[in-house]
Amino acid sequence: MSSFKPTTQLLQARAGTVTAAMRAVAAAERLDPETVRAKVAAGRIVICANPAHANLRPCGVGERCAVKVNANLGNSALTSCAGDELAKLQAALMAGADMVMDLSTGTDAEEIRGKILAACPVPLGTVPIYGAVAQIEDAMDLTPELLLNVIRRQAEQGVDFMTVHAGLLREHLPAADRRLLGIVSRGGALLAAWMKKHGKENPAYTHFDPILEICREHDVTLSLGDGLRPGCLADASDEAQFGELDVLARLVTRCREAGVQVMVEGPGHVPLDQIQMNMERQAELCDGAPFYILGPVVADCAPGYDHITAAIGGALGAFHGAALLCYVTPKEHLGLPNARDVHEGVVAFKIAAHAANVGRHLPGARDRDDAISRARADFNWEKQFDLALDPVRARELRAEALRETGADQAKDAEGGHYCTMCGPKFCAMRITQEAKKQHG
Repeated sequence: MSSFKPTTQLLQARAGTVTAAMRAVAAAERLDPETVRAKVAAGRIVICANPAHANLRPCGVGERCAVKVNANLGNSALTSCAGDELAKLQAALMAGADMVMDLSTGTDAEEIRGKILAACPVPLGTVPIYGAVAQIEDAMDLTPELLLNVIRRQAEQGVDFMTVHAGLLREHLPAADRRLLGIVSRGGALLAAWMKKHGKENPAYTHFDPILEICREHDVTLSLGDGLRPGCLADASDEAQFGELDVLARLVTRCREAGVQVMVEGPGHVPLDQIQMNMERQAELCDGAPFYILGPVVADCAPGYDHITAAIGGALGAFHGAALLCYVTPKEHLGLPNARDVHEGVVAFKIAAHAANVGRHLPGARDRDDAISRARADFNWEKQFDLALDPVRARELRAEALRETGADQAKDAEGGHYCTMCGPKFCAMRITQEAKKQHG
């Protein structure tokens, strides 16, 4: 039993307290509150909920919870502003994002984060090294003190979870240098370059205890970043990736001992046949800490469609145990996503998460599918639209199909007993229903 004051959800759970956040998660996940408390106490569920984040809806991530979807937002040094990022936030929320991350790297990152946080009812995450580097001319001038100050500032502001690349060590750099694409994580690349220049160990690793103190004080969940995630299929499951994962596993233990909630971030580009092994390896090494994966992207040759290549990998990863999917948009590898890209990315990953929830037989996971099937059998188009993961898109496509055939949309709203793919003569469901009525 930890001797720390029970400030975090983890410490309160260990003390036997069922918090309001735990009760909210239990209701949302159709679980008993005591089950949630026990899973939080064991580190198998995290509830990213900084007390300073006003109007937050608690969200459970981990064992026996529905798979969650995160949407990355944020500007770059080249484009976007606070208004654009707030529009992206609304697009993400409308599409069903369970969590969001502000990855802003421009000079107005502080302002953008504050506005997103004020408008955000779901857990908000950041990558503090971005905020630290944005404050200095040369990234190689980064100091441990600056990084800690940024972490503290963001924690005080209300950020619920933070990605810290503390598992990437100097010993891993030779293996990363042998890769086809090297290091593709921005945080990982910055820290690797810093270590090479200064000949010192990763400051996020050497100063991990002060980071834990800040996170414990503000109940910030640590998301242990995969600075050596593979950026192409050729680099997947290599020495560098798994060397870092071994360190992350040790850091999970240190987080739990300090009373800090923790999840682990996972690979980016992974061939389909390696996904199950990656999920199982993380679960074993990290003692069931929730796994937060980017995709994985299962093909490197589809720029413009990487929300699809990544959602395929995400569905399989979630089916084999990943708890949180970080979305990918159609702009992946191409540019900064806009609000439309955010919407398409979230919907693709909500589909992936839902498929995994159904496959894992979570309570109520298939209720929506059964309901929409009944609506289809009844040719209840409005009910189908209401139950769709993207109702607006479903309505648009139905209206477009009717316009292309010259059909009367008013009559369709009253109950058109066919779609324009089959028409009335070849509609299988109509034929089946009429045959049942006539012949039993």
